[in-house]
Amino acid sequence: MSTAAPPANRWTERVEKLTDPRTVAILGIACGVVAFWLALPPWTTRGVAWPMAAGFVALACGVAAVPRGEKKLGYYAIALGILGTIGAIWLQTKDQETLDSVLTAGVIASTLRFATPLAFAAIGGIFSERSGVVNIGLEGMMLTGAFFGIWGAIWSGTWVVGLLMAMLFGGLLALVHAVFSIHLRADQIVSGFAVNFLALGLTGYLYTSIYPDGIRAGVSTVPNIHLDFLDSIPVVGDFLERVFGNLNLLVWVMFGVVILAYVVLFKTAIGLRIRSVGEHPKAADTVGISVYGVRYAAVVTSGVLAALGGAFLSIGFVGSFAENMTSGRGYIALAAVIFGSWRPGWAFAACLLFGFGFALAIPLQREADVSENLISTLPYVLTLVALVGLIGRSIPPAAVGRPYVKQ
Repeated sequence: MSTAAPPANRWTERVEKLTDPRTVAILGIACGVVAFWLALPPWTTRGVAWPMAAGFVALACGVAAVPRGEKKLGYYAIALGILGTIGAIWLQTKDQETLDSVLTAGVIASTLRFATPLAFAAIGGIFSERSGVVNIGLEGMMLTGAFFGIWGAIWSGTWVVGLLMAMLFGGLLALVHAVFSIHLRADQIVSGFAVNFLALGLTGYLYTSIYPDGIRAGVSTVPNIHLDFLDSIPVVGDFLERVFGNLNLLVWVMFGVVILAYVVLFKTAIGLRIRSVGEHPKAADTVGISVYGVRYAAVVTSGVLAALGGAFLSIGFVGSFAENMTSGRGYIALAAVIFGSWRPGWAFAACLLFGFGFALAIPLQREADVSENLISTLPYVLTLVALVGLIGRSIPPAAVGRPYVKQ
């Protein structure tokens, strides 16, 4: 006997899903973003009709979702509808040339480049902290990857070996942190800071010892991937080609790492083991999961990924090395982990936000004639604002920061 639902019932179910309060609220959030986006390049709509229409839809969706129980996303939709519309109206007062010079395709491409090292480190931090080990040492692991990446590229003559050396030494530094945090049960935050200072001193000493006259030009660097076919896409082809047509290979690898991290953590048995030892290590141990083994693997993985982010800075972006060249990016990546609630997708979104702060600083300094020193604080201010807004709201894994003692 067939149990298939009649076509009418299936259509009813689909309509109910589309009118679900959460779906309506998400639609409202999207419309609020679109309201503001319409006034930005490449669209640069000169007129308030379309932005106001999108903002009104966002507001209506929010108002419809809140009374039906979806208060959080509903209020977000209302806020974005209002702010998006106001922002679009404010942008009408600015010259199109000014908007095009500040918010160019180049700025968006730069956002992706600046977000790449942050995303590598943030994904690494998620693996470590999901397993129950706080990794403040992301900064040091990035710096280690930056130095040994360019050292390996110079020594071997190829950027491939540079990446392998960065991953190797980043993983070894993470292993040091893992030993102190897991087996010696040292304070994980203190251990992380010690790793950062160790990396800062070690890379500085090796750099001045091996390269007293600096690093000469001509280092083998990670190539860019050219996607010339994007230019043939109607209407937005030129814009897409300028944004995505000449990105570094590691930027594309970063996209893959974000997707892979989500799949591994939430769709595989390995991810279930990682999350179980970070939430209930005793229960995980009871069913035969090696808490120590999983935590060691997760922390070393975090070091390898953070080192990839550092290697991007030296042999993917700059083509050189400078002492303390990470400049606190490891700490920003840690903030992205918290901002993203220990989930790869949201952490990547936070990295894009912070990367946009780095990318926007250059055209703002040029167009607004603001002090370069003041503008350079923008990404760090965004980090502080993001974290302040999450005080008491972002819930970490239950056992993070707590050493496990096997019974």
